[in-house]
Amino acid sequence: MVKSRVGKTVESLGEYLREQRVAAQLSLRQLADQAGVSNPYLSQIERGLRKPSAEVLQQIAKALRISAEQVYVRAGILDPDEDRGSSVELAVLADSRLTERQKRSLLDVYASFLALNSRVDDAETTQGES
Repeated sequence: MVKSRVGKTVESLGEYLREQRVAAQLSLRQLADQAGVSNPYLSQIERGLRKPSAEVLQQIAKALRISAEQVYVRAGILDPDEDRGSSVELAVLADSRLTERQKRSLLDVYASFLALNSRVDDAETTQGES
């Protein structure tokens, strides 16, 4: 069931962020202030009730002094097994001039190009073996 998978991703993200906040010895209010988000919104993220944008995740990661890429993986935005495109994906996610919808669209197109090229490479390899 897709909904439960997405829900689990959001919950585990919230748990992860809470663990990082506690390890950094920051209160919820302190982290919210440093990340530039409201205290109730951050609380909802930590409880798995909200799925924050890539930009908000980047702000939280910066305030926690942890890798934004690691947070994106936890949020299900980046695939940890796809090393090839991570710098492209990170550049898109970090670009504050793009809306969240534009970022998602660019990443979807990029992923489709990678998948297409992978299928072409596989077909060429199969033909070369014949």
